[in-house]
Amino acid sequence: MPITRVLVANRGEIARRVFATCRRLGIGTVAVYTDPDTGSPHVAEADARVRLTGNTAYLDAAQIIAAARAAGADAVHPGYGFLSENADFAAAVIDAGLTWIGPPVPAVQAMGSKIEAKKMMAAAGVPVLAELDPETVTAEQLPVLVKASAGGGGRGMRVVRDIASLPTEVAAAQREAQSAFGDPTVFCERYLAAGHHVEVQVMADAHGTVWAVGERECSIQRRHQKIIEEAPSPLVERTPGMRGKLFEAARLAAEAIGYTGAGTVEFMADDDGEFFFLEMNTRLQVEHPVTEATTGLDLVELQIVVADGGRLDPEPPLAWGSSIEARLYAEDPAKGWQPQAGTVHRFGVPGAPVEFDELSRAGVRVDAGIDDGSVVSIFYDPMLAKIISYAPTRRQAAGILADTLARTRIHGVRTNRDLLVNVLRHPGFLDGATDTAFFDTHGLDKLAAPLTTEEAVTLSAIAAALADAANSRSTATVFAAAPSGWRNLASGYQTRTYREADTEHPVRYRFTRTGVELPEHHGVTLVSAAPDRVVLSVDGVERAFDVARYGKQEAPDIFVDSPLGPVHLAAQPRFPDPDDAVAHGSLLAPMPGSVLRVGAAIGDTVTAGQPLIWLEAMKMEHTIAAPDDGVLAELNVAAGQQVEVGAVLARVESQEGEQQ
Repeated sequence: MPITRVLVANRGEIARRVFATCRRLGIGTVAVYTDPDTGSPHVAEADARVRLTGNTAYLDAAQIIAAARAAGADAVHPGYGFLSENADFAAAVIDAGLTWIGPPVPAVQAMGSKIEAKKMMAAAGVPVLAELDPETVTAEQLPVLVKASAGGGGRGMRVVRDIASLPTEVAAAQREAQSAFGDPTVFCERYLAAGHHVEVQVMADAHGTVWAVGERECSIQRRHQKIIEEAPSPLVERTPGMRGKLFEAARLAAEAIGYTGAGTVEFMADDDGEFFFLEMNTRLQVEHPVTEATTGLDLVELQIVVADGGRLDPEPPLAWGSSIEARLYAEDPAKGWQPQAGTVHRFGVPGAPVEFDELSRAGVRVDAGIDDGSVVSIFYDPMLAKIISYAPTRRQAAGILADTLARTRIHGVRTNRDLLVNVLRHPGFLDGATDTAFFDTHGLDKLAAPLTTEEAVTLSAIAAALADAANSRSTATVFAAAPSGWRNLASGYQTRTYREADTEHPVRYRFTRTGVELPEHHGVTLVSAAPDRVVLSVDGVERAFDVARYGKQEAPDIFVDSPLGPVHLAAQPRFPDPDDAVAHGSLLAPMPGSVLRVGAAIGDTVTAGQPLIWLEAMKMEHTIAAPDDGVLAELNVAAGQQVEVGAVLARVESQEGEQQ
């Protein structure tokens, strides 16, 4: 029987992506969700939805299969992450009489363990990096990379350069792997500090056809997780003969395990084009849209066709043009990539981008898991959306994507948007000099710098002040049109103060019969002001600033968007509450999370930089370190405790703090 209703055993962006293809094919959809995802867009978009019990229920095969039966689904698509590469789950789906939209169970089993996969690929003639046992690694073999055998996406991965730290890093990788994939098995391999991460998209049917659809380069990474991917690979484009060898190795890998469906064979390559097998992902990849953009294929549709017993054409379509994808994460790159949680008040991509569909000409596609008002939870991956560009040339694709990201309105949680734009505009990236050491080579501090200049922040603060004044018009009938602070006769200046990062921006202004006086900004004049839009003339050049406010009326968060760049301002109250002050030496929770363990007790002597508290958030571990040398004078948490962002976890009393 043909597939008529698909349950997606996943959440967020990938669930919406599969639903989009199902709608185009006339196939019904079923969503599953946990309590933190109750308001997620993927839940609202499905024809039917089933609530799962427990925040980790996306890893509960029994609940998901029961949901499929209850909703009348006849097929299950696993998406990526969670149970997508779990052979037991695939087998359980098939045993339940449902169609598994994925590769055969033996193929999932073969690639499910990276340790065994390497042995199998070596036997098939695919070049591999030797696997190392963490118990026998020596100092001469350093640096090594600790990797989770059952998963990917940067979780359960650690670089070890000091043999003394190996046991600690292995234990941390095991905890992350267990939390993310339900399997704590890890292994080590030689670490290539400045390689190229190149992968080949394969698609195979049950009738003997195996496609190598095209390659992608995914070398711009943080914490061993990709953030910018592109097709074709700059390295492959400039290395004669490399594409043919890559495609042949990928086909060998797929044929060696009797693969069907969509999969990705990943390689690590050096600057000369020599490459080694890393792993085979037996699922759809996050970065699949760049292959779709350059080939015109719908890979999800092909997955469904193959699962239904259909045939592929003898040869895949030729790739043309260039496509680049940027992953928009709720995180702060400048602070150790700290994940962020909270409400996305506004998410708006300029123009009319394509959503979850083919790009037929130069432009932008958006695959998002959020919309206005979405809440970013601490329980899952912090990826908010993928913005994908397509153009005839790579430089044009990079320019389109950078401009779109810079103009995208993201109000609420902090994101990596500025970093993405800076990378896409960097001369090294534009020249194709992309490798896994890109951030180390060019400096994370520079790449994570704000898009806006000091002048842009100042003008945005002026616009915010004048918009606030327009928003505070008198309610009296006679003066209803008068802005706040207007006087018939000249009076004193009003002052509004805003904080951007660590800098305060006071704005003094006065409304007069002839307009607005800005005594510190003589070249700036007001053209028009409304509560949500202000137009300023700066030395004769007019610029529009859009102003949005969220939170408490007396001290809101203010987001100002203009062609000069996005600015986030925090309005400062006129009369601060002394109780809001935080004592020197306090350790604040950088995100909501769960305390894994505490490394010191009250009264212990600690040194600056010493890890004191370990938090888990979004399936990753984060350490909170002592800010100064001193004594742990206050400890407010214990292992297993949930904490909110900004909570005072502990306080270190130092000589410097006592003097202050």
